[in-house]
Amino acid sequence: MQADPIGGAAPDFDVLIIGAGLSGLYQLYRVRELGLSAHVIEAGSDVGGTWYWNRYPGARFDSESWTYGFSFSPELLQEWNWTEHFSPQPENLRYCRFVADKFDLRRDIAFGRRVTRADWDEASRSWRLSIDDGRTLTARFLITAMGALSVPTLPRIAGIDSFAGQSCHTANWPHEPVSFEGKRVAVIGTGATGVQTIQEVAKTAAHLTVFQRTPNWCAPLHNALITDAEQRDIKSRYAEIYQQCRENVSGFIHQPDPRSALEVSAQEREAFWEKRYGEPGFGIWVGNFRDILTDRSANALISDFIARKIRSRVKDPVTAEKLIPKNHGFGTRRLPLETRYYEVYNQPNVELVDLTETPIESITPAGIRCGGREQAFDMIIFATGFDALTGAYDAMDIRGTGGRSLKDQWAQGARTFYGILNDGFPNLLMVMGPMGSLGNIPRAIEYNVEWVSGLLRHMRDHQRDRVEVPRAGVDAWMEVVRKASVGLLSNEVNSWMTGVNSNVAGRTTRVLARYSGTGPEYRSRADAVAAGGYADLAFD
Repeated sequence: MQADPIGGAAPDFDVLIIGAGLSGLYQLYRVRELGLSAHVIEAGSDVGGTWYWNRYPGARFDSESWTYGFSFSPELLQEWNWTEHFSPQPENLRYCRFVADKFDLRRDIAFGRRVTRADWDEASRSWRLSIDDGRTLTARFLITAMGALSVPTLPRIAGIDSFAGQSCHTANWPHEPVSFEGKRVAVIGTGATGVQTIQEVAKTAAHLTVFQRTPNWCAPLHNALITDAEQRDIKSRYAEIYQQCRENVSGFIHQPDPRSALEVSAQEREAFWEKRYGEPGFGIWVGNFRDILTDRSANALISDFIARKIRSRVKDPVTAEKLIPKNHGFGTRRLPLETRYYEVYNQPNVELVDLTETPIESITPAGIRCGGREQAFDMIIFATGFDALTGAYDAMDIRGTGGRSLKDQWAQGARTFYGILNDGFPNLLMVMGPMGSLGNIPRAIEYNVEWVSGLLRHMRDHQRDRVEVPRAGVDAWMEVVRKASVGLLSNEVNSWMTGVNSNVAGRTTRVLARYSGTGPEYRSRADAVAAGGYADLAFD
């Protein structure tokens, strides 16, 4: 890159990166490869991102471990051994640490620091970051690698700060061991993290009360240890495995069935679903008939199949019905994978409270007041999700040209160019930003990082030090996003994927919150931008 164009002091770094999870680690690796100076700012005391913060009991992959790790280094693939098909949090964190150590990444990471504000300075063509330790750092480029689900939200319940016992959100779990032995435990929330937590807490708690606002469709994980023979087979097929992920619409190994659920006989359909239900991973969700997420009749059939499975696993019919969603069809919200989750409700030490019938009135110093009675607890666990996609950006005061606020600009819904750039914010590059491609997250991370790195390489080679996407470019991508959402039943459902979160003030209106097209389509379009010399962007 160039020195300051007006003759002032050069910025401290070519690139500042926020976050040292998978995105930040890989982005640092690629920036170094370009010969650029870089510095990473990380709020935690170690690398790992999601797997550093989410230490709650039962936290683990729900995508196959051997499709999750980085694919860029053949040596890394052969050195690392996943021990389970769906790896638990402690091993996932060890993997992140292993990557950081193998590529000597820690020396460019500042731990235990948060960015409070980021200002674009047009005169020097650089970003100025205010750090919570009082320092100010400058860089030509700012890359955000903060994750789509990194800002936890607590429910808006009266008295939430008054509880005298132990309480925490699943995403802020203590680093020291937590015992549930002999304790009265409340879990609020039954999303993906709630499901994983509940099935573990129920094993040892004296009594577990689950407070459920919205039941979710769940399917069995079917986890197992990886045998030595499987390990050898996986390592011999990594090229094939990752190619399969690239070609699949979701980025997972599970290929959708090209048939309609309505064109096969009832017997064929039932046998197919029984097979998928008995297999590991997301096959029942993303490897299903092609129309279960777009056709109401097809979705009603698969929803009925899963509802019958729930009824067969939960002994009490009344409890079973409470666990069956009535306001959305199977797969139209993020699908939690479970291990004997439904059987938990057959245990005498577990109680399910339906918050649609008896809402929580308040949290008290002793416990929770609900349905006109107060129940005492030793511990309250909040599995109440995240301020998804935009929460990490809203938590900082990011100011672009003319001092414009990114939070204000996104107040009616985020708008980006491929989830990577935004008009009015030069040299701000987002890895996995809003309106980007999701799916199998690590596969999307690798592509995003490589696209951003390609843009940096182009600018380095052509002596450019400022890039911005024009408003027309954002408008064009948002039209692609809109068209990709048409016909998807998931976009009719309130969830973090449609921008609705009752735990966050102002997040009650359904908006386009993500790109919902296929991974191959996203990459094809983004590749065309790069192949065309980034003509959609404005350089200086």
